[in-house]
Amino acid sequence: MLNYQETVRQIRNIAVIVAGIDEEYQNSMIEGIIDCAKTYHANISCFASFSGVIASSRYDIGEYNIYELVNMQKFDALILMTNTISDPEEKAKMIRRAKESGLPTVVLDGEEDPDFYHVRINNQKAMREIVQHVIKEHHAKQICCIAGPQANPEARDRYRAFCEMMEENGLTVGKNQVYFGDFRAADGKKALETFFSSKMDVPDAIICANDAMALAVVAELEKHDYSVPDDIIVTGFDNTYNARHYCPALTTVSRPLNEAGYKACEMLLHVLSGKETEHCMILDAEPVFAESCGCCTDISKNIRQYKKSTFQLIDDCRNDISLLNRMTTELAESETIEENFQVISHFISELDCEKYCICLCSEWEGVFHDVLGQKEEAYQIHGYTRSMSAPLIWDKGQIRTAENFRTEEMYPEPLTDGGNVSYFLPLHFRERCLGYYIITNGEFPIKSMLCHSLMLNISNSIENIRKLIHLGNVIHELDMLYTTDPMCGIYNRNGFIRMADQIMKKAREEKSKILIAFIDMDGLKMINDNYGHKEGDFALQRLAAVIRESCKDTKICARFGGDEFIIFGGNAHDAEIEPLEGTIRKRISDINHAVNKPYQIDASVGMFVTEVGDEDTLFGLITEADTLMYEQKKRKKTSRYLRKA
Repeated sequence: MLNYQETVRQIRNIAVIVAGIDEEYQNSMIEGIIDCAKTYHANISCFASFSGVIASSRYDIGEYNIYELVNMQKFDALILMTNTISDPEEKAKMIRRAKESGLPTVVLDGEEDPDFYHVRINNQKAMREIVQHVIKEHHAKQICCIAGPQANPEARDRYRAFCEMMEENGLTVGKNQVYFGDFRAADGKKALETFFSSKMDVPDAIICANDAMALAVVAELEKHDYSVPDDIIVTGFDNTYNARHYCPALTTVSRPLNEAGYKACEMLLHVLSGKETEHCMILDAEPVFAESCGCCTDISKNIRQYKKSTFQLIDDCRNDISLLNRMTTELAESETIEENFQVISHFISELDCEKYCICLCSEWEGVFHDVLGQKEEAYQIHGYTRSMSAPLIWDKGQIRTAENFRTEEMYPEPLTDGGNVSYFLPLHFRERCLGYYIITNGEFPIKSMLCHSLMLNISNSIENIRKLIHLGNVIHELDMLYTTDPMCGIYNRNGFIRMADQIMKKAREEKSKILIAFIDMDGLKMINDNYGHKEGDFALQRLAAVIRESCKDTKICARFGGDEFIIFGGNAHDAEIEPLEGTIRKRISDINHAVNKPYQIDASVGMFVTEVGDEDTLFGLITEADTLMYEQKKRKKTSRYLRKA
């Protein structure tokens, strides 16, 4: 081994594509891959979805999206566990991408393909032995089969072996004797209901394509007062932990899953180093005859180990539930994304990993686009944005962020050495892509039964923050509509009253003066009558712009109604009146010169500065300014607003 490692001049990076890493089959394979990678100091990047777990096509879109993140150019080789991906289109897409990449690729338990290397487990031999055993040793004649999905090559092999052995022994397989499931426990119950409803004789044995379906059958038979194996024999396939420790212990097939994973990784490393490598490696599975077929086994020697492993399993699950509950409770109280990540970072140490990253799409909170005058929300569904941020990088207890990195890099911070194992998990809400998680050098994703639940809770909490952000934006927009004049872009009467009340309160407390100016546009009716309301609106907008630009420091302005405007400001001085009115006049003159209209924009202004007494009211002061304005208006002649032809 040392000689081989000395020939490797660079750290190899291998991508693993898989679904359902929390299931025993997948994590046993992955453990073998990891053992090999660490031996050869290679890096493993495992892109995993939890697709098919929740009966929601929209949810699965979000899960499958993690495969879009895989940048083939960053890897030296690929390991495909496409038999774990239930969606045929997603499976075909990944196979196509692997071929287009030209990378050395190993397929575990998949379809034969000359473009790929293969590590397969001989399913047929062990299944034939199981069926033969049930027929010859236990004299079963009426035998039902619960098969897996026929799109899956393993399921096809197992079903073919069943049919062949039935035929060799002169037994028929009627259409009511076979149920095609999806390898899930629920299929065992559905199959049994189908068999019983067909009115056929009670079977002597039920051969199942995997342990999950078989265990569900045993449990369901017990509910119907059938004893296994006394009344009906049940067999499984895979030799899972639950199958070994169920009562009765399940007759099943033991598969060298860990070895298969190790061999797949080693095969690629040999290819990359230039060593000759066989194109297809086939490993043998072995039948395990136990209590569910009537072959009693002595489990007393394993009882101590069983007790220890069961206690550890329950204790780990209890700790994970506690972590999940505590995190969920605290996340529910966070109202900003910063608070959210503070909560998450507080609990990461309990995941027992070296590094944990949350990577978010740019504009993950959702953006709005104006489509034909309507605001439409747009968000990421397929793939990821070109750049990402990593607002939370937890690295052995140290916390930092990465404001921006290119999505094609996948990692917010590059790996600098070998022997690392990283799990890339999708972060989404239904089909909406928010980003992804990276968990590096920790077994939580493959060992905890609650990894998926934890990821769901974090994703939901981030979605809640996104909704709070949008709610805040909507409230702000509604408030703008309530307080802003839409035509002039300054405060309306509602906005003015809200702000002016605050200014008055402060002036009263500080014994300071306020300035108030009431401005009335001259000749608006004449402009509307002679040139149309569009020109009248234009003139109002220009005057509003003059007033807005004339307000400095603590002053506010508003369209009080119709052609009336108001300026209000605190901490005022008498000396401000003349300069402010002069500024307004100057700006109006400049506007008239710039727009060159056949009419003149002008206004009458009433302005004064006063202290705010305890008895003064806002509307009382406005009335006083209004009176001053009308005195000025009386002194003016409206004929000034028209130019001579």
